[in-house]
Amino acid sequence: MSKLTFQAATPLGRWLEPVNNRLQKIAQPGYEWKAWKTREIILFRFFFIFFLLLILPIDWKFYRDLFTINWTHLHFHDLFRLSKYQTQFIAQDRLPQWGIGVFTNWGIAIVLAAIGAAIWGRVDKTRKEYNVLYYWLRVLLRYRLALVLVTYGFIKLFPLQMPYPSLSNLQTNYGDYFAWKIYFQTTGIAPNYQSFLGFVEILAAFLLFYRRTATFGVGLIFGFIGNVAVVNGFYDIGELITSTFIVLVTSFLFVYDIPRLWRFLVRELPTKANRLKPNFSDKRLKAWRTGLRYAFLLFVVVFAYKTFDNYTHDPYKIPKTPGLANAYGFYNVKQFILNNDTIPYSKTDPNRWQDVIFEKWSTLTIKSNRPVKVDFTSGEKAAEKDIDRNYELAGLAGRHYFYYDADTVNHTLALQNKNINHREEKLSLQYTIPNDSTIILSGINENRDSIQVVLNRINKKYMMFEGRRRPVKI
Repeated sequence: MSKLTFQAATPLGRWLEPVNNRLQKIAQPGYEWKAWKTREIILFRFFFIFFLLLILPIDWKFYRDLFTINWTHLHFHDLFRLSKYQTQFIAQDRLPQWGIGVFTNWGIAIVLAAIGAAIWGRVDKTRKEYNVLYYWLRVLLRYRLALVLVTYGFIKLFPLQMPYPSLSNLQTNYGDYFAWKIYFQTTGIAPNYQSFLGFVEILAAFLLFYRRTATFGVGLIFGFIGNVAVVNGFYDIGELITSTFIVLVTSFLFVYDIPRLWRFLVRELPTKANRLKPNFSDKRLKAWRTGLRYAFLLFVVVFAYKTFDNYTHDPYKIPKTPGLANAYGFYNVKQFILNNDTIPYSKTDPNRWQDVIFEKWSTLTIKSNRPVKVDFTSGEKAAEKDIDRNYELAGLAGRHYFYYDADTVNHTLALQNKNINHREEKLSLQYTIPNDSTIILSGINENRDSIQVVLNRINKKYMMFEGRRRPVKI
């Protein structure tokens, strides 16, 4: 068996020798490695450095996020953010959200990896293979990939990532949606399907967790996450870096099995299985192995509990404050009076409301011809305050979204626009509910003009609510 050694005369060689000896013990005594081709050695050096630059916590911003977590009030999103973190030579919020610019940090890592590989080649000229380092790199990448898949899996298993469409979303014209919001809405209408997708990701993560089943996990990821990466690219979802990283790592892991799979499946020839049986008799290696496994399983348990708790008590993308009692529904604006002047129904008047929706939570939306500055964020951020939970309005136009505080004693509503681009807009309204289908609002609008609005509830039916397994009358 060839030794994993550097030139001992160099400072690097003397520093790495104890590490080399420890790593070398992974193989069973007597196991023989085959020599690599020159191009394989060069490519390995490059990818070894490139992947380590991305997955190791060498970025101070990672530790900033780590030490700002309130561990006594842990939110699943804190762990989710850390699990998908990649080294940021330039802060991600300073880079474009879409397009090739999102990969700027990868570009820097590529340059550094190329330089590092060149230096490595000059220092270690006699190497014939890097099988041991290759093994350990695959271990790191398997764990890193499993960690990401578990987090994305659980926020789908408990449908948090793509919530069910709100009533306001259903009343938004198709052409007013960004592509990513259309994808999220069409997936969100089928929570059970979303949960199934999450189960597949979690299954793939556990298959990667064990060396003997890693090949099956890689194959499952290719079929599933490969499609997700394409979706991220063509729907402009904003998670292109993470999805591409998953596909890249999966491809790297798959390369190890290609020769055997090609010989067995394509050429239909007898094929030997992977004969490497790692030797963990060394106490330190065994302790590290056991520690990593228990740490991973502990993370899975904690993350699963926190996502379930968030799903059942306070889904992070949906406002938590209940809406005005018995007000939920879609309302036609029967009468609209502005500064004592009655304005007839109009789709062109920027001041005249066309319809109003009260959500089940403390959100009121207004349809009018007044322009909307679109919120370009993904709505993925976890916020404590309802006014900052912007998923319902991110990525679409056509309606104005207002958060409101309801004083049920004095029958008043204090409204503020939830859109970050219109946050200065505030309304102060009084409400009366003469019957179960009418709400009357009066007060001051965002321009300090007096308004009076009469709303009539429309009992509109939606096919996705009614279902297809029973008779429906529209």
